Amino acid sequence: MTHEPAEQALPRWITDHGEGHSQWYVERFRKMAADGVDLDGEARMIDALVAPGARILDAGCGPGRVGAELFRRGHQVVGVDLDPVLVAAALEDHPGPVWLQGDLSKLDLAAEGHPEPFDAAVIAGNVMAFLAPGTGAQVLSRVAHHLRPDAPIAVGFGVDRGYSLDDFDADVARAGLTVEHRFATWDLRAWTPASGFAVTVLRTPALTGS
Repeated sequence: MTHEPAEQALPRWITDHGEGHSQWYVERFRKMAADGVDLDGEARMIDALVAPGARILDAGCGPGRVGAELFRRGHQVVGVDLDPVLVAAALEDHPGPVWLQGDLSKLDLAAEGHPEPFDAAVIAGNVMAFLAPGTGAQVLSRVAHHLRPDAPIAVGFGVDRGYSLDDFDADVARAGLTVEHRFATWDLRAWTPASGFAVTVLRTPALTGS
């Protein structure tokens, strides 16, 4: 049985927020950066998962905060987000990485001129909870399609946003991925059933045979 999304389904990022929310989000993080708030926790974790100079896919990159820090740490980064306001902010604030507008459920970076597979992917910022209903497995599959065998995918989202860990784990299984680690925060605090946030490290299938 296939698990196809409804054709007209829109991401919850769009349906749950009114006009102007994207620009508010951009300005919020610009202010936090200017105030010296530590915004690099996700990037520190991803940096520890990969070799120096890795090629990393920032899926749902938003205004580019995570991917930009990974780029500063010496990695090659391609970021993709559906929201044109967020992508425009990434291009303005964080030159260096490649920032693209696109639908993660239909992701095809080879068609955009970026055919080389990635060493890892990050899906941060509650991206999974903001997807169009029913598209979680498809998004994970499309992201995994762009990765090398045995590559990590780090995913973080609040579990109280209408997309449960049970839903996520079912989508992970449908996408043919495995759960390798789960934490309560990006700084690797232990996860418990009472945790309000989950950071999960998935792994793409390894090559089999000789």
